[in-house]
Amino acid sequence: MALFMKSKIYLLALLFSLVTLPLYAVESLTWQQCVGETRKAHPDLASALALLQQAEADKRIIGGGALPKLSLGLSSQERGVANAGTSSLFAYSLSAQQLLYDGSKISSQVASTREAFKAAQNNYSAVSANVRFALKSAFTALLKAQNLVGLTGEIAERRQKNVRLITLRYQGGRENIGSLRQAEADLSQATFEVAQAERGLELARTALASALGRDLHYPITAKGAFTSSILIAQKPDLAPLAKNHPLYQQLDAGSRAAQYDLDAARNAFSPQLYLTSSVGRSTPDHWAFNGVDWSAGVTLSLPMYEGGIGGGRVAKAKAVAQQRNAQLKSGYLQILDVLEQSWKDFQDARQMVVVRKKFLDAAVERATIATAQYSNGLISFNDWVVIEDKLVSTKKEYLNAGAGMLIAEAQWIQSKGGGLDGQEE
Repeated sequence: MALFMKSKIYLLALLFSLVTLPLYAVESLTWQQCVGETRKAHPDLASALALLQQAEADKRIIGGGALPKLSLGLSSQERGVANAGTSSLFAYSLSAQQLLYDGSKISSQVASTREAFKAAQNNYSAVSANVRFALKSAFTALLKAQNLVGLTGEIAERRQKNVRLITLRYQGGRENIGSLRQAEADLSQATFEVAQAERGLELARTALASALGRDLHYPITAKGAFTSSILIAQKPDLAPLAKNHPLYQQLDAGSRAAQYDLDAARNAFSPQLYLTSSVGRSTPDHWAFNGVDWSAGVTLSLPMYEGGIGGGRVAKAKAVAQQRNAQLKSGYLQILDVLEQSWKDFQDARQMVVVRKKFLDAAVERATIATAQYSNGLISFNDWVVIEDKLVSTKKEYLNAGAGMLIAEAQWIQSKGGGLDGQEE
């Protein structure tokens, strides 16, 4: 009886703490609200965006090599000659240079940077897909933790009623002390699971706050249900999905960029032809503008020998192109395998929810009948407690199945490259 009273007091204290929780300001977030906040605040997306901006800047830098170059020069010098005093020399010039031909080296480099920019764009999409999966996992974990708190409280209340029933039967001489101790132990386990679920709830809240990209963690709740947003049941054609995946597109852009780099390395042996012109003057007069010198012409530069550096660059660029091609093929196969696995897991998880719901309905019916039979002495304690334990485990399995389905759905969306801006289909 002492254990019974102690467990009762502990349970009441936990229930009281649950009642007082709404007194604190708890923010309730839907899935769409989480997506909107994460899209704006997550550091991984900010990092991927910075890489995209770097790639865009590289594209402008390389592209500038094909544009005219202008330079302005001004100088003033004071010279001293022994026994002759000093003299001043002023000079100014404006020079222009335009590349006419370089064997398509610059154009190949520009094409390479364009592909690198596309790769950065697809890298951003891939990061978005990973962030979405992490966010959905954290959202689901919080949703599960909230339901688990309610479920463990419900189980603890049921265990409490069972202890009362067995105590009355024991006091009436219709049950033995072993059965009472077993019921008290089940109640102790249930009260522990209530406290454990509360701790898990706090952890899940922290994890979701981090997945949102929040620096400060305030109490939050997830608002939603364990239902799938994807209605299709027929297996889609996976090959096009694999080739549309951001990772494949990123590898494909990297492969094309490597080929352009190889072309640029080969074209480095080509002559370079520039159109040049300049105007200016060097005079002892202070910045006289009454006459200027000018020049115009072409400059031809032809690399003759660099000690094998050019050949080494071509060999390296060729090896990089071969590596990128192999990575592209390997990446495609890996993405295809992940799509196959995630589709299977998603379908298994969806069907498992249906199966677990049937088991739950059956367990509820059996427990209702068994409790009435035990109260009337029609079945033994051992038979009754097995049915009670089955009800408890079945409720937990149904909750796990619902959460598992949401995670499997999130993995399927991630395997397709679906990010925070995509549709959940």
